[in-house]
Order: sequence, then C-alpha cells, then structure tokens
Amino acid sequence: MEKRVLIAIFLSIAVMYGYSTLFPQSQTQNVQPPAPSSPASPQQAPSSLQAPLIPAPPTSLPESRQLHVKDITIETDVYSAVINSEGGALKKLVLKQFKDILGNNGKEIVLLNLESSPRFTISTTYPGFTQNGAAFYTSSSDHLIVKGADKKALELSLISANGLRFKKVYTFTGSGYDISLDHSISNPSLSKQEGEIALLLRNRSVKPKDDEGRYEVFGPVTHSDTGTIFDDISDLGKAEKSYSKGLKWSGFGDKYFLNAVILKNNSFTTLSLKDSAGSLEQRFSSGKLVLEPGQVYSSSCSLYIGPKDIDMLKSQGHNLEEAIDLGWFSIIAKPLLHSLKLFYSYLHNYGLAIIVITIILKIIFFPLTNKSYKSMKEMQKLQPKMQELKDKFKDDRDGLNRSVMELYKTHKVNPLGGCLPMVVQIPVFFGLYKALMFSIELRHAPFYFWIQDLSAKDPYYITPVIMGATMFIQQKMTPTNMDPLQAKMMLALPVVFTFMFLNFPSGLVLYWLVNNILTIAQQAYINRTFKDA
Repeated sequence: MEKRVLIAIFLSIAVMYGYSTLFPQSQTQNVQPPAPSSPASPQQAPSSLQAPLIPAPPTSLPESRQLHVKDITIETDVYSAVINSEGGALKKLVLKQFKDILGNNGKEIVLLNLESSPRFTISTTYPGFTQNGAAFYTSSSDHLIVKGADKKALELSLISANGLRFKKVYTFTGSGYDISLDHSISNPSLSKQEGEIALLLRNRSVKPKDDEGRYEVFGPVTHSDTGTIFDDISDLGKAEKSYSKGLKWSGFGDKYFLNAVILKNNSFTTLSLKDSAGSLEQRFSSGKLVLEPGQVYSSSCSLYIGPKDIDMLKSQGHNLEEAIDLGWFSIIAKPLLHSLKLFYSYLHNYGLAIIVITIILKIIFFPLTNKSYKSMKEMQKLQPKMQELKDKFKDDRDGLNRSVMELYKTHKVNPLGGCLPMVVQIPVFFGLYKALMFSIELRHAPFYFWIQDLSAKDPYYITPVIMGATMFIQQKMTPTNMDPLQAKMMLALPVVFTFMFLNFPSGLVLYWLVNNILTIAQQAYINRTFKDA
C-alpha cells in the first residue's frame, strides 16, 4: 500500500504543474552472498582466549538438577521479562510504557511471548550442552529488580557431560532497553574440545492478524559493511540466507518495535536466516573453536529490545537507527524526525510540531514556489500567441518548434521554470512523509478535539474532507497551460486524494492540509502581485 501511495502523491504533484510525471523506484537491496567459514584455532578466534588454567577433572551436575526447568523474572522501569533456565533463553518481555490500544482499556505491549513454545529466543547452543535436545542452566538468582541507572547481572551456568564449564551473563539497566550479554567457555578437562557457539534469535514468521497498523512493516533487518538489508519473510520461507562480511547487527522488527542482537569485537562472524517450523530463526555463529585443555573462550554482544525511537537506537551505536526504514530520502527524513522531537520538547504536542515544521518548510521553499508560480503566469499570458503559432504551423512541426522557442526567447520565459522548482521540493515531501508514517512518537499521540491519535485515521473523516476542499481551491487558483478537457480531468484529483487520505494517519493528513492552506495564501499573494503589476 505504501508504494502505491507514494506513487500517487508523486504523480499528483507532477501533474498539478503539468510538465512531467515522475515515478519513484523501489529500493534495490544488495544481499551479501554467504561466505564459508574457515576453521580457526583459538588464537585466531575473534573473541578472547585466556591463558591455560590448571586442569581439573570433569564434573557434571546431577541429572535431576540439570532437568529442573524454572523461570527467572526481571523487573525494570521500562519492561518486565522472563528468562527460562532451558537454553538460558528469553521467554517473555512486556513493555511497561506502551499500550496496545489507546484509552483506559489499553494493555501493556507484549513484545515477546513464547510461553506456549519450547523454542525460546536468545538461546545459546554448543556441542555437548544439550540433553534430550535442550540445555539446562542454573541461575544466580530467581528474581531481579533493577531501577534507574542501576545495573544488575544474572549469571547462568552449565557443566556439560564432557566437562566444559559454560557461563552466560545478562546485565540489565533499570531505565534502558539495552541488555549486555557475555558468554564464556572454559575447558578444565585434559582433552581438546571443538565446536561453535550459536546464539538463536527466534520470531514469528507469520504476520499477526491483530493491530494491523503496527505490522505494516514486519520482518528481519541486518546491518553489515555492505549496508542495511531488509529481508522479506516470504523469501526466507523459500531459501535460507546467510551473511558473513563485516556483520554488525541483526534483528527483527515491526513498524514500531525492534528485537536486535548487536555484535561486539567480532564475537559472532556469520549469520543465517531461515524459516524453521513456522518461526523465523536468526542464527549467529562464532565459527569453529578449538579449546585446548585449560583454555577459556569469551565473547560479548548486546541486545536491544524496545521501541524504534531514533534517539534511543542511535545511542546504541553501530548505526542501529537504520533499522527504521526511511527509504531513499532518509538523509532528509532523519533531520525532519529529529526536528519533530525538538519542537515537541517545547510545544508538548506533536500536532503543533507538525504544523511548525510545515510552516518552516514553506518559508524555506517560498522563493522557489514563488518563481514557479510566476513562470506559470508568464506562460499563461503567452497562450494566445502559442495558439496563433499552432494554427499557423499546423502542418509544419519543425517550424512550430522553432517559432515557439523564439517566442520564449523574445519574452524571456523558461518553459521549465514552473516545474523544476517543484521537483526540488519532492524529496522533502517524501522525506517528511516517511518521517511521519514510521514515527513511533506519533503513536497514540493526541492533537486536539476529536483527533486523539496522530498515527491513526481521523475517526470522523473531517480533516481529509477539508484537505480535499483546500486542494480543489488550490487547483482553481493555480495558473495552468492545459486545454479545457485536461483542466476538467485535473479537478478529479481532489476527489481521488480525499478518498485516498480517508485511512491515512491523521498526522499526515494534518501536514497536507496545512501545506494546502499555506499554498492557497501564497497563491493569493502572487495573483494580487501580478494583478497590481
């Protein structure tokens, strides 16, 4: 739907000024082909290997203790989470500061809920760790409460049947959505051990039926040296994809929220994505490790599980803010999104912030649009002479073209003068469109009166109807060089746009409405200037 909307807006802007029709192109994504991982010795491994320890005889936990499955609960200021001793994995995470629907009946967003499935996310595997297909850990605590800037760690440990000692440590911050995750494997045995650590991020592959607005964007995103790639879930159902060159992070997100694993110091070197039994599996691998007797391997990464807030994502580093797909015009959309948040910090209303941004953009582009309208007025004055030339050279196309160009030269009129200034503004229009469409800040953000959610449609369709009326007035005031039939066809555009905008987020409708009103005022000023002249 979004591509069709962008094309419709693009075409309408171009057609209104009667000179060119521009089509936006779909973004091409270059996927890095899989590269085979080569065996590496501990000295070549990307993470650290400590000096040999004094060998100790292998030991293992009693089977009854290993098979004891329990939940560990974590409470912070911004979320509550459940980690299961099976796989040391994340079982459930609920965001405390976001509701699923607007109003008093809204419930906290359940970002992850895998209680009904044994396939938990952020689980870690290594050869020899599993019993009956699962790895069971003991934990340093059954319950953590973390507040404000405090940090607390949860240590999960495991001794495998072949004597390896494994530790998995989560470190939580009270006020943040970032979680540190450290792994270590020690080999106190007398024999060499080989294998690879795999960290599994699992998500649903099928688009949920509830909260359709949230799932307009839904799928995995990966960032590496080759750029940011948004994979299509349907493609992953047909074939597995792999990445290995300069891997930085990978995650899974919808329109407003993201689960991501951020790699540090090449802790994991390869990533594979596939549809596994109906759920999307992102498998991070360390590559082959060889642990000599007494050696320790350690690695670290971090998790981000929370909102797609551009400032929060940017604070994580590694260009995590690129998980927000702002399209071709992201270089414009990002500053506009930051500006939106800046004005909100003073106005405390995102609707007012949108209006201020629209006014500022109109002021910035006033000289260009002023020049455009003046050029159209000059062209309109030449229409009688143009018609005379058409009648005179109706059977001589080359002669008509030469005469028309001579007419433009004599009256110092540029036939493209009305179009080019508007083309310059189109990237800004699309950048703002993207910034408003995918901004979590507008989610459940009220404006005034009946508009209580700028990310949702106007419940009474009042603003789209007013927007259509202002578009009609704007067209009637805009000078045109079209023949009468084309002009009548153009009058259908306000009707088309009105129906198209009925289900648009009210924040976008507000922008377009204010922009139309300002354009009408500008056109009235230009028309009066020409009349006085």
